[in-house]
Amino acid sequence: MHVDEAIQSRRSVRRFLHTPVPLKVIRHILQIASRAPSGNNIQPWRVHVVTGEVRQALCRDILQAASEAAERHQAEYAYYPTQWVEPYLGRRRQNGFALYEVLGIGRDDRQRREQQMLRNYSFFDAPVGLLVTLDRRLNTGSYMDVGMFIENILVAARAQGLHTCAQAAFATFHAIVREHLPLNEDDILVCGIALGHEDTLAPENRLLTERQPVEAFASFHGFGETPERVC
Repeated sequence: MHVDEAIQSRRSVRRFLHTPVPLKVIRHILQIASRAPSGNNIQPWRVHVVTGEVRQALCRDILQAASEAAERHQAEYAYYPTQWVEPYLGRRRQNGFALYEVLGIGRDDRQRREQQMLRNYSFFDAPVGLLVTLDRRLNTGSYMDVGMFIENILVAARAQGLHTCAQAAFATFHAIVREHLPLNEDDILVCGIALGHEDTLAPENRLLTERQPVEAFASFHGFGETPERVC
């Protein structure tokens, strides 16, 4: 698969088949992803890969905590802003509304929306879950490094005919993850990643999110034309 096709066909899949993913394929994806750049080549990422009974036990305990005592858990870093502003608030709402629409969930149906949110913690039925961590002793630049590493995982998975869903939702339940996996004391749980084969019959997997055109986020300078400033 050409890299352009892998990037353009990547999307957040929210329902997977139970088809197993061979360990050698997972190792290959991670080896390719490890070529991600990082400041001074410090390679600040670590990955814990779960499947089978380990995955089931982890998902069971997180689902229980998310259902019964979610307020007791908090991520160790802030992914989203405390105060949303435009245009980001509008994009966030549009994304949520679009997902619930393809699932046939009404905007006021809090119960079904909650059920859909909880599916995060089963890795959307994917047979493989990845938990990505970062050493808390590092700084903001290392979050960029880890982000590029995560993107490489998502693209490399597509090159193998697989799909993924990057899930910051797991960061909230780092304490439970620590009960199941040997995270170091200095590790911050950044996100989870669902990995597997897409369920092509699932309506939620037909959702294709929009992207802004290049003209909306980029300006060009020194190309012999009068640049258009984007406000």
